[in-house]
Amino acid sequence: MNLNEPRELASLIEAFLLASGKPQSLERLYELFEEAERPAPAVFKKALEVLGKSCAGRAFELKEVATGYRLQIREDYAPWVGRLWEERPQRYSRALLETMALIAYRQPITRGEIEDVRGVAVNSNIIKTLMEREWIRIVGYREVPGRPAMFATTKAFLDHFNLKSLDELPALVELRELEVEPEVDPDDAPVPAHLQALADASLGEEGEEMEPKEETSFRSLLVELDAMEEGLKIDFDDLRDEASTEPEDEPKA
Repeated sequence: MNLNEPRELASLIEAFLLASGKPQSLERLYELFEEAERPAPAVFKKALEVLGKSCAGRAFELKEVATGYRLQIREDYAPWVGRLWEERPQRYSRALLETMALIAYRQPITRGEIEDVRGVAVNSNIIKTLMEREWIRIVGYREVPGRPAMFATTKAFLDHFNLKSLDELPALVELRELEVEPEVDPDDAPVPAHLQALADASLGEEGEEMEPKEETSFRSLLVELDAMEEGLKIDFDDLRDEASTEPEDEPKA
């Protein structure tokens, strides 16, 4: 195999990405070659371009995210591909998504600041869930009484939402402009009285109504946060030193 030929190198990179099953950085891909056989950076870049173009018209695509490159199924096929797994995709509560959106757009932000915006206390399980999924991390401590922890998003968060950097987060103003009036869902259409009567009768006197599940999307929540676009911070270099410093007191809830 001629590793200095972009087309042949592209096939090898494709094999690497298919076998790994997760994003691979250029540095990691370089390490897979012995020094004597390692292609020149220009050849490597060209090979990635060839691989990306070769995915045109196929069910998968080459995508660059925060932690590197990966081959993934195109979003158009997601509704059908998802049927391969019996368990249903996990749905998150509106409170969790609101908290995640606030962290994404106002980071670094403390738990108290999140509560000030939402007007309610942040459940500890929400922060725990986001930390366990490695979507957020502590990047420092606010220099105020109690030194509360400041939260910011991680590269895993960017990977999950197919983003290369925070710069690719949609502007809140743009999201509001894209928001369209919701179409009437057939499930929400009024039920004819005679059909409703039959349904009620079939439940019996002891029938219990099921509470509707609150469902929302990350995108719709971002629209609601338009007023918080100012003050967006995406450079955390100034927090790296603080992140390594442990607080003297326990952060206040």
